[in-house]
Amino acid sequence: MKKPNIILIMTDTQATNMVGCYSGKALNTNNIDALAKHGVRFNSAYTCSPVCTPARAGLFTGIYSNQSGPWSNNIAPGKNISTMGRYFKDAGYDTCYVGKWHLDGHDYYGTGVCPTEWNEDYWFDGANYLAELSDQQIALWRNGLNSVEDLEKNRIDETFTWAHRISDRAIRYLDEKSSAANQPFLMVLSYDEPHHPFTCPPDYLKKYQDFHYDLGPKAFDDLVYKPEHQRVGADAMASPVDEQGLYYHPLYFACNDFVDDEIGRVIRHLDQGEIDNTWLIYTSDHGEMLGKFGMWWKCSLYEDSVRIPMIAAGPDFQRNRKYGTPVELLDIHAFLYSIYNIERPDECRGIPLNELPEASGERIVFSEYHGHGTRGSAFMVRRGNWKLIYYTQAPNQLFNLELDPDELHDVSADHPDIMAELTTELQKICNPEEVDTEVQDLIDSQLRAISELDK
Repeated sequence: MKKPNIILIMTDTQATNMVGCYSGKALNTNNIDALAKHGVRFNSAYTCSPVCTPARAGLFTGIYSNQSGPWSNNIAPGKNISTMGRYFKDAGYDTCYVGKWHLDGHDYYGTGVCPTEWNEDYWFDGANYLAELSDQQIALWRNGLNSVEDLEKNRIDETFTWAHRISDRAIRYLDEKSSAANQPFLMVLSYDEPHHPFTCPPDYLKKYQDFHYDLGPKAFDDLVYKPEHQRVGADAMASPVDEQGLYYHPLYFACNDFVDDEIGRVIRHLDQGEIDNTWLIYTSDHGEMLGKFGMWWKCSLYEDSVRIPMIAAGPDFQRNRKYGTPVELLDIHAFLYSIYNIERPDECRGIPLNELPEASGERIVFSEYHGHGTRGSAFMVRRGNWKLIYYTQAPNQLFNLELDPDELHDVSADHPDIMAELTTELQKICNPEEVDTEVQDLIDSQLRAISELDK
């Protein structure tokens, strides 16, 4: 019997708060919502870091970034570390990666060069997309398409966008694989949306001109009882939240809607004769604070930034199930290797998704953050309803997510026993002070190198 195919779909900056089947909001994520009805929706899934490169490093290498090297954006994993593409290619799979990569240590757009473990005929990172645009179009895409009027004046339609061109290549790949069906494939679709720069056809943006997202009580936490660096960041970069706690960002919501339709294009194009022999996994690299506590962007370990959508549909999963057990991106890595009996390196972490119970109060999941907008390193451990955020240079926090899902009340002083237990669990994963020292040493060395350039 032919080995099953794998399609791994990833968006960027799309937390559970932006997906209808998770949030209950009218966000027009109809295709993602439909996928959830065909498989398992993991309701407590976490990124391994709330910023692009470290999160992607975890998903594609199975190793936390404090071990693999990319503690922040634009730092590649160590040269002795391979991504899943290499292992699946060695196991006889055709490996295809289409879209944003952000793992080569280059800038946001990438180098345009396909790593040897992926099929270069379909490689399409940001540099490849930019190479198809004129200088004028590049300028527009980066910072010139900020309104319905801008989009209409420049005649922007779906064919202009990176997302649509990613889907086009995926559809072409599926067509070509249908005629060569003997070799199983791993196809990764990595969409940039709804991350900025925000570009979509104007009809999508028109839908959200009067749309306001009600944040509820979390809009009004003034960060007085939270780390100082978060207050400084929120003051410096005010979020678009009004006095009623309504978040307003039409471009973000429009791109969120648009990428769902692009995902739907690919799913609908699947060969129906192969659908029962295909694994579909959907997730995002990290979330978006969306105005919670006056913060936006990502770069924190609060739920809106680190809790991500994750849906798995395929032969081993029942339909329309909801799992409450905490899971993480590295579990996708473990799952894909396990079902195809591909040996993982000893350093890899994670538990295969299909080996986890629907509910568990003992599963430990981990996330970390060392990038911009913080003071020192930060680490998260969740066990059951308890969540520890451990700062190396700020007071630690403890939240009971069952009683306080918005993380309004730090109860660390009331539960020293839980604090001690979760800190011990964290120290089993890494030594936070040692990791922070390593990161600070790297930052210092980079600053010294920059200073030398100025001489």
